[in-house]
This record gives sequence, C-alpha cells and structure tokens, in this order.
Amino acid sequence: MADVVFPALSEREPEAAGVLSTWFVADGDQVADGQLIGEVMVDKVAGEVIAPMAGRVHLLVTEEAAAHQGEVIATVE
Repeated sequence: MADVVFPALSEREPEAAGVLSTWFVADGDQVADGQLIGEVMVDKVAGEVIAPMAGRVHLLVTEEAAAHQGEVIATVE
C-alpha cells in the first residue's frame, strides 16, 4: 500500500492549506503507476496528483475539500 499526499506547491509556506480541485478517478478504480489521478490548488497554483504505484485507489478527501500540503489524500493498494 502507498499513500498519495497533497503535493507541496508553496515553498514559502510548506504546510499551507489548499483545495483538492478534481479527482480524475473514482474511489475503488484501478490506476497505473504514474497515472494522473487528481489536481490540487494552493494560492492560485495548480498541481498534479500522481499515483505512486499501480493498484486500487481509495480516496480520503472529497473534491473541493481543503487539505494541507503533505497530507494523505488517498491510498493505493
């Protein structure tokens, strides 16, 4: 199992909160290693959420929910 973390987009504030803009997969979907699975925003900067391994994804944060950089937002097993 691997954690999917909210990517660090702000070097000035490494624990700044952002928003999970979009999931491109649904909870329980099979994903490939390196697949783009979501998009996040921090201070008007968009970032990609990439699957760290192949497997079944379990989403822990809903779209438009606030999350902090480095926070676990999904898992892949």
